Amino acid sequence: MDIISHGLWGSISFGRKNRRSFWVAFLFGILPDLLAFAPFTIAMVLGLSNHEWQFGEPPNPAGFPAYIYRVYNVSHSLVIFAFVFVALWIVFRRPIWEFSAWGLHIVFDIPTHSTAFFPTPFFWPVSNLEVSGISWGDPIVFIPNILLLATLYAWYFWIRPRRLNRVNIKP
Repeated sequence: MDIISHGLWGSISFGRKNRRSFWVAFLFGILPDLLAFAPFTIAMVLGLSNHEWQFGEPPNPAGFPAYIYRVYNVSHSLVIFAFVFVALWIVFRRPIWEFSAWGLHIVFDIPTHSTAFFPTPFFWPVSNLEVSGISWGDPIVFIPNILLLATLYAWYFWIRPRRLNRVNIKP
């Protein structure tokens, strides 16, 4: 799934408490991909990488540095996510629900990544099990994703508040 959709799904699922909660969930929703790809992307933009990427063409996975795969394994593992979720719960003495957007990111990536390009290592380091799903860029996945997000956000920001106002309930 694309990075913005991950953030939007995380926010609508776990960030509805207030504006801060929305943005924290958005950040946690995009963080797995940011951790894995942002340093390399910045290096490419600054000309510090010799990797060539044609706009509009899928990048060649063989050209990515090994550290991206290592970070991707960590950031896309439900095992690691669960460990960190519990650790945060212990530290803060309550669950940090916005952090669940990270786990949702992983769950959405499992069926929307193929084994040809960054399959999701969701049980890493326990297992190397991978699922060859349908690419998130395929219209059969991408278009319903956008339509569902648009519908959910329209309901949350326009339809829901109007209904609540009719019965004098604060959203």
